[in-house]
Amino acid sequence: MGLPIESAIDSIIVGDCVQALGALPEACADLIFADPPYNLQLEGELRRPDNSRVDAVDDSWDHFGSFADYDRFTRDWLIAARRALKDSGALWVIGSYHNIFRVGTILQDLGFWILNDVIWRKTNPMPNFRGRRFTNAHETLIWAAKSRDQKTYTFNYEAMKALNDELQMRSDWTMPICSGNERLKDSDGNKAHSTQKPEALLHRVIVSSTRRGDIVLDPFFGSGTTGAVAKRLGRHFIGIERNPNYAAIARKRIAAIVTVDDDAAEVTKSKRSEPRIPFGWVVEQGLLPPGSVVMSPTRRHSAKVRADGTLVCADATGSIHRIAAHVQGLDACNGWTFWMYEDRGSLVSIDLLRQRLRAALA
Repeated sequence: MGLPIESAIDSIIVGDCVQALGALPEACADLIFADPPYNLQLEGELRRPDNSRVDAVDDSWDHFGSFADYDRFTRDWLIAARRALKDSGALWVIGSYHNIFRVGTILQDLGFWILNDVIWRKTNPMPNFRGRRFTNAHETLIWAAKSRDQKTYTFNYEAMKALNDELQMRSDWTMPICSGNERLKDSDGNKAHSTQKPEALLHRVIVSSTRRGDIVLDPFFGSGTTGAVAKRLGRHFIGIERNPNYAAIARKRIAAIVTVDDDAAEVTKSKRSEPRIPFGWVVEQGLLPPGSVVMSPTRRHSAKVRADGTLVCADATGSIHRIAAHVQGLDACNGWTFWMYEDRGSLVSIDLLRQRLRAALA
């Protein structure tokens, strides 16, 4: 008997990730974010030049007997994760050079389709104390659709552009590692979890790839960063964590999170996903009635609005796009962004009228 989705949502399941994923309803998650063991293969203690011990990732959960053992583990959890993922969903997985290439190969072998790899460039990485290699200053995230044939997946392009000062978001992300007050500590003042990820990283992943109310599944929940950010942003989460101490830390952390209101949780929608608004609707609704005059931003060109939603100028008649291109001597032009109308002495883009109608439809 599987676990009902109502019982799993906004909860942490303590147990083995493969078994827990198999108990979930099929195709229940909109997004999976996975931060699996790195298989660092550390041998002995790591020390600084002053002989002080480095608090490295030497936890038992990161130990595997061989690459073959790690590959079997990776294949098992990815198969189980793929079953739990909706056909319109996507997977994010993060790793270091120790494991991400092995994960990527298995991921492709299982039918996932890689959309991007993203480099998280750390502004404050741990130095290479032995001085025998480059400083390991980044981790790699793979963003993948469930299959090559998948027609739809969530990507909030406009939201990512807005988050990046109206520039298209690149696949190299620069942000610090988790530190300071954000870093959770145990009762002895030590790191509560050795690989806690910064909330900023999960914020970007979740805003880019989900909508309000979506379910984000994390099969390696750890200290609960995914759940904390998902809850804050008005998304649901399902966490799977085999260590009961980590699960307890995560529950306490998430309980203190306040969800933003619905308006704040929304993201800028892609223009492609917005309903098409013909200019004729603007005319029909009386927002620009027949006989209104539209102008170019410099007032050099003008045209009159006709009852059927076309424009007429001195020597041509046609759509807002055709006449915008015609008066400029161009092959094509977006009339929504070119034409303006006068309102109380100021020129206003007709695109604002389109947005008003879209808001009314919503």
